[in-house]
Amino acid sequence: MASVPTIALNNGVQIPQLGFGVFQIKPAETAAATTAALEIGYRHIDTAQMYGNEKEVGQAVREFGIDRGEVFVTSKLNNNRLERDDILRSFDQSLADLGFDYLDLFLIHWPLPAVSDYVARWKVMEEIYAGGRVKAIGVSNFQPHHLRNLLAASEVTPAVNQIEVSPFLTQDEVRAVNADHEIVTEAWSPIARGKVAGDPVIGRIAERLGRSPAQVTLRWHVQRGDVVFPKSVTRSRIEENFAIFDFALDESDMAAISALDRGERTGPNPDEMNRIPS
Repeated sequence: MASVPTIALNNGVQIPQLGFGVFQIKPAETAAATTAALEIGYRHIDTAQMYGNEKEVGQAVREFGIDRGEVFVTSKLNNNRLERDDILRSFDQSLADLGFDYLDLFLIHWPLPAVSDYVARWKVMEEIYAGGRVKAIGVSNFQPHHLRNLLAASEVTPAVNQIEVSPFLTQDEVRAVNADHEIVTEAWSPIARGKVAGDPVIGRIAERLGRSPAQVTLRWHVQRGDVVFPKSVTRSRIEENFAIFDFALDESDMAAISALDRGERTGPNPDEMNRIPS
């Protein structure tokens, strides 16, 4: 099976372009699913404090027996960690739960400007980064105006911005701002919670290529230059999602999929998120 390409972040750290996401995977299922992903060949795992399964991700990575440096692990700051001491403690707890000495990437999960000053939170992230126990820091769900405010008051440019992206929400404006500042775009909900399976345009392309709609969609993401991390607890689906580097979409396929954009979200709009999500 073809190897996963990597992308250089703005500080030189290499991130695998395809990862395995554990959002909404129950803790009791996380270790087995993560182990399956590692067996298949994934070397990038995306978790978060909010998901409640960092401990199981860490267990799977440690027990798999692979060198820690060969697996890229991301976590995210929970939305109820707003003050400096709380943020620092939560990062320490993430490392303890994972059983790691360092994280590869740590993100602010949501900007929440009506709840807290995200620039102040970012300053604490910069402090953590300077301490050397995380290789890169970034943000998630930041809109262009959030990014511009952050960049105007920061010393460290976020390495990534993890946002919802799918063929039905192409996010061209946010991706352009990210690119202007050498911020890598990471795509969550990349197959729109399975909705791509019912789209006739994607279905026709998939049938022609002998691929699944999910594979075609993930390939579209990769060819756009985004980092993507689909989630599943089913081994056959985890394998299917990994098998996207031995074929390519042509320009007409890429354009047809991009034309499906209708601004349709499966998750919250960051500009309307005015409370700490449960």
